[in-house]
Amino acid sequence: MDVITPEERDNIKKRLDALIANRPVIIDRIAEARALGDLKENAEYHAARELQGMEEAEIKRLEERLESAHIVDESNLAEGVVFIGSTVKLLEEDEDEDEFELYRLVGEATGSAGDDIVEVTATSPMGEALMKARVGETIRVNAPRGVKRFKIVEIV
Repeated sequence: MDVITPEERDNIKKRLDALIANRPVIIDRIAEARALGDLKENAEYHAARELQGMEEAEIKRLEERLESAHIVDESNLAEGVVFIGSTVKLLEEDEDEDEFELYRLVGEATGSAGDDIVEVTATSPMGEALMKARVGETIRVNAPRGVKRFKIVEIV
């Protein structure tokens, strides 16, 4: 099951709306390229058709995702428990108290969290370790370079 935040749902809808609004532009591009003549050697025509195919596939993927996704009701979340949409202050074991980092647990990484927050998907090793953990607990993450331990300092 795909679990996403209301913010993620809104971002998916915006992306979907932009792709749908771009359909006429691509159709016009294909028509203009077709008017140039021989389709076998018409690179512009083939590029426009390829773009059309990729965007239609993305539209279908986003529509299916919106239909099947479960939207987190952030008002029902337990206090002090990490869930999708939570931003968590973590301190790596054996690090100084001021060496904490901020992580946001998301359904799908968007890169829009900013420079000071690391997005972590719920299906990643870090995300799985964070899911349903509580403030004060130490989580264990099986990273590619070995096991790491982080203390959950607070949910911000």
